Amino acid sequence: MAQGPSPPPPPPPPPTNGDKTQMTSDIIGTLRPTKLFKLSKPDTYVTSLDFDDEGQLLIAACSDSSLQLYSARDGTHQKTLLSQKYGCHLARFSHHSQSVIYASTKVDDTIRYLSTHDNNYLRYFKGHSAAVTDLVPCPRDDTFLSCSADNTLRLWNLKSQYPQARLNLATPYLAAFDPSATVIAAASASTSSILLYDLRNWDKPPFATFDMQPYDPPGSNNIPEWTKLEFSNDGKSLLVTTNHGQGHLLLDAYNGELKAHLPRPYQPTWGILRSAPSATPAKSPLGQGDTSFSADGRYVIGGSGADRDAVVWDTQGHVSKEGKREQIQR
Repeated sequence: MAQGPSPPPPPPPPPTNGDKTQMTSDIIGTLRPTKLFKLSKPDTYVTSLDFDDEGQLLIAACSDSSLQLYSARDGTHQKTLLSQKYGCHLARFSHHSQSVIYASTKVDDTIRYLSTHDNNYLRYFKGHSAAVTDLVPCPRDDTFLSCSADNTLRLWNLKSQYPQARLNLATPYLAAFDPSATVIAAASASTSSILLYDLRNWDKPPFATFDMQPYDPPGSNNIPEWTKLEFSNDGKSLLVTTNHGQGHLLLDAYNGELKAHLPRPYQPTWGILRSAPSATPAKSPLGQGDTSFSADGRYVIGGSGADRDAVVWDTQGHVSKEGKREQIQR
């Protein structure tokens, strides 16, 4: 186990006061960028982004093997954390705002648990024999999931260097916890399926399997380029982010039926999109998917795929005859 300081103290309880603005389409339509941060090198790419639980801090993993920490509240850059020897990708905050986990991209495939306060490793999680393709912290406790190109999905606890459980699956490149942290979704790109497991019965077969092949792009014979899997906070929807020109897939989380396509306004440009875990060889730098649900689960925000704009889709909005949700803002 890595030597270093003891783990940070438990996080403070969430705030219970303060006014909250109800998110509406009119409000979203007025949102504009207010701060621009440029990386030190023009050829450096951000490969993953993550907020801490309170939304005060933002961590960015970059292709130059650095982690960049920002204050989202003040709009300031706080510090640079270097991982030159091992590389870094898929940086995720734990439930403590001063610690993160991330995947190595060089030397080995170890997952590293880092204190951002003093830049010391708290623990190493070893076991994967190929690239880690997804890291998913549990919304309820200090466990997390890891997916890998070694065809395993593993469950870990930050308190132990050993995995608590393991699933052997075909290309389980992406995973997600549902909001209750009792259901795990695993996306198998090579079989075009999404499998749902009961976390309390990890050793049992999936209780549901969603066949995604009918939603593959017409004429496509390749492994689908899925880049992210996410449940909405109300647990009713499951979002499959893709690099496809037709856009992303919004599913009913209970039965896997397609609610709608979320179309991009343009055909994707490979210089802007990040590579999917299934892309061999990778066409562009690594990524983590370019969409995310709003906190209320109604809206999805993502990249346009061909320029620097963001697109917002209203999941309760109008659906065209082709089953596509209209975007409300670019």
